[in-house]
Amino acid sequence: MIENAEISLQQGIAAHDLSAGYGSVNAIRDIQLRIEEGRMTALLGPNGSGKSTLLSALARLLPARAGTIVLDGHDIAQLQPRQMARKLGLLPQQPPVPEGITVFDLVARGRFPHQGFLRHWSNQDESAVTEAITLTGIADLAERQVETLSGGQRQRVWIAMVLAQETPLLLLDEPTTFLDVAHQVAILDLLRNLVRHHRRTVVCVLHDLNMALQYADRLVFLKEGVVRHVLSAATDCTDEIVRDVFDLQAVTMLHPQTGLPVFLPYAPTLPGDAA
Repeated sequence: MIENAEISLQQGIAAHDLSAGYGSVNAIRDIQLRIEEGRMTALLGPNGSGKSTLLSALARLLPARAGTIVLDGHDIAQLQPRQMARKLGLLPQQPPVPEGITVFDLVARGRFPHQGFLRHWSNQDESAVTEAITLTGIADLAERQVETLSGGQRQRVWIAMVLAQETPLLLLDEPTTFLDVAHQVAILDLLRNLVRHHRRTVVCVLHDLNMALQYADRLVFLKEGVVRHVLSAATDCTDEIVRDVFDLQAVTMLHPQTGLPVFLPYAPTLPGDAA
């Protein structure tokens, strides 16, 4: 199941023999992974498996201790920050909201890679922000202060800010965490729309396996800091893989609408239950 194809060094982003971590511990090691362009890739695995560490390393928030990460043919360690920000947009977990800022002004901060000492706000910047706000369905919130919004609305604002960067690659760390089911679906619908109709490449850390199976084009399973399985289709996921990655006995079913697999844990046997 682990990807053996030669890593492309010319387009998109790829990790080759990547190790990274915190303190004296390598949270991920020997990662060999190519992110396919124009698709939605979900990073999955139990807590502490290295999902967020891998995403941070791909975004250069965390330096590689070994190996390389290549973005459009260039080692990211050699790219200038503004070059990176024009190629790759990152939404970290629970980013802090600046006090008193409006939705429009926060989304406009996504234009920072395109600003400079001699280049000020332009019609192109205005158009990019307006399009990002429209795509994320928050036009009616543009003048609201971000701190007054619900969790689902805030997530849309943050995604709009990343979209305003106009990067082909989006990295999102747990974009559905702490949201109710309806808002999770809305965010994942939005991300799939960006991939299908706006030619974006999306990589996101997700905790809900069944949601990932319904939305992602590609699934990367990590455990104990290594890539255990790379699946090019949800239909390739099996109960053996779920047991291997999550140490969970699960029952496989097919979603009645999509026909894609859904995994349910075995019900516990309680004292007094009939045999």
